[in-house]
Amino acid sequence: MKVLHVLNSRIYSGAEKVACQIIHAFEGPGGIQMVYCSPESQIVEQMLREQQVDYRPVPSLTPRALSAVIREVQPDLIHAHDMRAGFVSALCCGKIPLVSHIHNNAYDARGLSLKSIAYLLAGWKARHIIWVSASSYKGYIFHSLFRKKSSVLYNIIDRKEIYAKLEQDPEVYDFDLIYVGRLTYQKDPQRLMRLCARLKEKRPELRAAVVGTGELEEETRELCRELGLERNVQFLGFQSNPMKMIHDSRVLVLTSRWEGTPMCALEAMALGTPVVSTPSDGMRDLIDHGVSGCLGQEDSQLEESILRILEDPEYRQTLSRNGKEKFARINDDARYYQAIAACYRE
Repeated sequence: MKVLHVLNSRIYSGAEKVACQIIHAFEGPGGIQMVYCSPESQIVEQMLREQQVDYRPVPSLTPRALSAVIREVQPDLIHAHDMRAGFVSALCCGKIPLVSHIHNNAYDARGLSLKSIAYLLAGWKARHIIWVSASSYKGYIFHSLFRKKSSVLYNIIDRKEIYAKLEQDPEVYDFDLIYVGRLTYQKDPQRLMRLCARLKEKRPELRAAVVGTGELEEETRELCRELGLERNVQFLGFQSNPMKMIHDSRVLVLTSRWEGTPMCALEAMALGTPVVSTPSDGMRDLIDHGVSGCLGQEDSQLEESILRILEDPEYRQTLSRNGKEKFARINDDARYYQAIAACYRE
């Protein structure tokens, strides 16, 4: 069997990591042959080359470009990640079975929009739709039309791989807080800067790291300068292995407007780094406030949680321990891959 994974991204972040995890889980003798297709990107190419993943880049994800890849690869099934990739795949798949995988609660598909209407085609063509959280499923305005072919499957991570990557980095980091993710509207990095400014008033020597790139990078850097945070915030760009950075940081912060099940939060929980986040969608399923991490809708709540973690080592250790225990309970890789295999066999 041959599966073509289709993504509409030039980055390597959450959905891209999930696709590669699935590819590696089914590879090997007697396994499923997997191919990864997305718009061409040096970052993606580098990461997939290191992982020895068969990569078929296209100039952009259009029906014409994807059709050419399909003719070349001749897949038995297409696994499309997120709504745009699902829509384009639905236009091109013909009689090839399609599995649609939605990785976040798309803000612009909660009501009537071009995106929500376009995805109706993908939903109709799909053999099965995988939603990363209950909120991502319920958040799509037309979800009830696809109830019988939908299932919720929370993200997982490979704990052994996480710890192997941890050992590969000999550096020692000393960040009070770290942000890992794309610098996009969804992630609201400007709010992160304003939060850092609030924290600096209480802790002038605050040290924060921003790991990631995106279309809002320059805007976020400019706001950092306007707020006088140049000495407090380091922009580290894309990092192929940020595990030691996450592990050594005292807290991982997410300021997202919406989320599915963010991989960086799972990684932090596995590594014992407390997570402080806005209560966005899938984060409410991951974090029990004050037990396995902290949630806060207002900046004042996020600030209070971060300061307590920074100033109370015992509290930090409690969140670290409980976060690891919560991760161990929810990170059921056997069930996850059984569910994926069932979608492929339908």
